[in-house]
Amino acid sequence: MSEDSVGHRERGVWFWLAIAAAVVAADQLSKWVLTGVLHPGDEHVVTPFFSLVLTFNTGAAFSFLRDAGEWPRYLFSAVAIAVACLIIWLLRRGGDAWYCTGLALILGGGLGNLWDRLTLGRVVDFLLFHWEHWYYPAFNVADSAITVGAALLIFDSLRPRRDRRATA
Repeated sequence: MSEDSVGHRERGVWFWLAIAAAVVAADQLSKWVLTGVLHPGDEHVVTPFFSLVLTFNTGAAFSFLRDAGEWPRYLFSAVAIAVACLIIWLLRRGGDAWYCTGLALILGGGLGNLWDRLTLGRVVDFLLFHWEHWYYPAFNVADSAITVGAALLIFDSLRPRRDRRATA
């Protein structure tokens, strides 16, 4: 049995759910602070390539379907709930640390944005990277956790396993 799977059994699903809860807490705390400091449309320049802004996204990633009315809110909320249930099921099944960390980050990020959709009807975004006349769409801590989690899952799927047998 690999060291990673032994580590997962010792940690259990509650460890990974605690990581997801920490992501939700960090996301919601950061949004609470920024909505208390900034007004919509404000920009606080931090560096020549990074600013804090306050924007609201009623759509999905990159504001997809933001002008489609109310139905995307319910669709994205339902998808987030279904994906959260799937991720919890996968975490209960177990896996190595890279895999479970990726799932926990995606779960926490998804739940952070779901909370916004359910309570505000839109997602709070505030991190803005830019250079000269180029701007990357504003995002938040939850989006960052989802991205890092997805990268960890990709990394995990590409790395060799010690317990895999070579097939000839």
